[in-house]
Amino acid sequence: MLSRDTRDPAARPRLLLSLLAIALLWPGMRLSELDLSVLLASDNRGEMGRFVATFWPPAHGAEFLELLWQATLQTLAIATAGMALALLLAIPASLLASRALSLSAASRAGRPSLWGQLLRWPVRGVLIFLRSVPEIVWALLFVRAVGLGPTAGVLAIAITYSGMLGKVYAEIFESVDQRPAHALLQAGSGRLAAFSYGILPNVAAELLSYTVYRWECAIRASVVMGFVGAGGLGQQIDLSMRMFAGGEVASLLLTFLVLVLFADQLSRLLRWRLA
Repeated sequence: MLSRDTRDPAARPRLLLSLLAIALLWPGMRLSELDLSVLLASDNRGEMGRFVATFWPPAHGAEFLELLWQATLQTLAIATAGMALALLLAIPASLLASRALSLSAASRAGRPSLWGQLLRWPVRGVLIFLRSVPEIVWALLFVRAVGLGPTAGVLAIAITYSGMLGKVYAEIFESVDQRPAHALLQAGSGRLAAFSYGILPNVAAELLSYTVYRWECAIRASVVMGFVGAGGLGQQIDLSMRMFAGGEVASLLLTFLVLVLFADQLSRLLRWRLA
């Protein structure tokens, strides 16, 4: 009587991959000097407890709430204006960097065009450069150029996020079924019409979801850039922490939480409407 082999054939590859991951992770932990035991030290726990205790109760004075409202509106304005400028750069760049509307790809031979590659690769290189520099670095540069205020934050978000959006948009355009767009191109349709009717309807929901997610990230980034003088909630958090006003910091953090929840619900609503 034959006995059934119950061993997992993928057990050995999984074990080898796990050992490889540990071997690669351990040097990284050593280089980062990660030591979680410092969080358990009595002095550190006491200091963190005293610091968090200053957060209660959150500040709710009329004058501070007016200041909080203005900082919140400024944060939303920085994120929205930065995203709008980023889209103006990212949309045409993504169309140039993608092969979705390439005439050579739509042909029967499907050979990549030399001229198309000469155009796509520089555009992709520009997108790589734009997103490789963190927005906080761009913000520091623009603060030196235009001075303190939200302008530096808007420009920093626009530059960094145009590189991110352009890359992801191009990949989304190439990931969907290309046959409708290619059929339109072979029938003599223009590239804009082929994109509008052959590609855009299939990727609209994904594009919108990713764009709203990036807008949420832009809100977070605008808060971080406020620490270098780019305005908004971040700059107010920095000022409140310098003055050891824990209640004000708590109110600012709660406001930031509400903004992120609002962006998440907006993304859900838009995806539901396009479903």
